[in-house]
Amino acid sequence: MLHNLQVHNFFSSLSTEAAIDPPKTPESEPLFTKLRNPSTGEATLYLFNSGAQQLFEVKAFHEERRSWFIGQTVQQDGRLLFVTPMDPLFLILYYLIKADKEQQGKFQPLDQVVLDSEYPSCPLLLKCADVKQYIQHVTEEKEIGSQKFHKYSQEKTLKWLKKKVNQTVKALKSNNILVGERVLASTFINSKQITDAQEDYVRYAHGLISEYIPEDLSKELLKYLGLPELRSPAPEPPLKMPEKRRAKKK
Repeated sequence: MLHNLQVHNFFSSLSTEAAIDPPKTPESEPLFTKLRNPSTGEATLYLFNSGAQQLFEVKAFHEERRSWFIGQTVQQDGRLLFVTPMDPLFLILYYLIKADKEQQGKFQPLDQVVLDSEYPSCPLLLKCADVKQYIQHVTEEKEIGSQKFHKYSQEKTLKWLKKKVNQTVKALKSNNILVGERVLASTFINSKQITDAQEDYVRYAHGLISEYIPEDLSKELLKYLGLPELRSPAPEPPLKMPEKRRAKKK
């Protein structure tokens, strides 16, 4: 997810092999690692910069018969890596929701929530800049002595996600990106069902945000935004076969 929801991608010249099977590196060095996708829970490749101050989403695009000339040699693996800044709160949110269900709303220290035996780099999310400051956007907080405890708050999270949607809409409009046709294509609905351009933008932005949150939360966000759930029109019944043709077929 774009940090502050600004559209800005840049290419990484690092080799694909290093991204897929990263060497063991100290925390002071940039680190490619796999973490849970906050929407699906499946392994996804990410990058922490030096000191794990910022998280990046990594996507590889591959086309057949693509190579690069590097100096006097040809690199046969021509895949491109797109590295995009991402708000680490989305990945932390996955663990907050999970802990809330398992612990029935119990307050816990963040370092006991953001743990994953399958993904040992997971705790680095808490080292990212401003995480401790912005965690209040998705949690209730309680302080006992010098220690802080948190629990997931759906109410706060929906309010935070709505801001993300509004920021996305603003970014789309400022970049003159038209979304009407994209909304129609992605939902397979009749064009008569969408008439308001602002709704198009909000709905499209909701779809982008939904790629980084669980499906249940995406549905709750849809309601919170006041958007009706769109359904594909019922397919028309097949044409009736003419009597003569039907008799002949028998």
